[in-house]
Amino acid sequence: MMINKNIKRFSRSFTMLLLVLIAFTACKKESMYHDYENTIKEFDGTALQYLQSQKNTFDSLLLVLDRLPELKDSLSAKNVTLFAPTNQSFQAAIKNLNIERKAQGKSALYLSDCDLAELDTLTTRYILRNARTTDSYAQFADGLNIMSIKYAYPMHVQYNKLNASGFVGGGPQSVIFSDPKGSIFEKYWENANTNAVNIKTKNAIVNILAPLHDYGFNEFVIRVNK
Repeated sequence: MMINKNIKRFSRSFTMLLLVLIAFTACKKESMYHDYENTIKEFDGTALQYLQSQKNTFDSLLLVLDRLPELKDSLSAKNVTLFAPTNQSFQAAIKNLNIERKAQGKSALYLSDCDLAELDTLTTRYILRNARTTDSYAQFADGLNIMSIKYAYPMHVQYNKLNASGFVGGGPQSVIFSDPKGSIFEKYWENANTNAVNIKTKNAIVNILAPLHDYGFNEFVIRVNK
């Protein structure tokens, strides 16, 4: 009789423990999904100052901007949306350029040597008119064309909410940033993904492009190696 009572007590205790573990797991999952919620990060300074504050990340972009004072000034004084390529994006472009030049028997070129007009044309495409967070284009299922700050060149921005494990649309926010190359057919577009979005500065929204992006949307080598 005593054995049966002990078994019943053990059964009740085990059941209670199991329920607690299930509740804890559910809360943990809910917390995990909540952690993926992307909030706007704020920087107390201009877009240019933000780039300057990120050591060993945007040195190449800053070098190019030093050669293009009009664009550099825009990142300090105008309301813009910046899709910032990192050092790796420029390194890939320069590497491909000099592989081509070496094959042609030409000397190497670097960002400090490249034609200013071509750098201006390509870099302008990363700076769009007006400061927009992802909320501005999340409602457009097919994305949105937004003009560059100079030359009114249309770039395409598409909101993309990534999936978390076991939860569709529960991951971090991302943006697909594309150069349509003047075509309505997406197969001709050059795309870039973001690593971070919605960094709010005093005059701009900064989005950081993934390191695998090749600066110039596959035009750098052709334009510079003339």
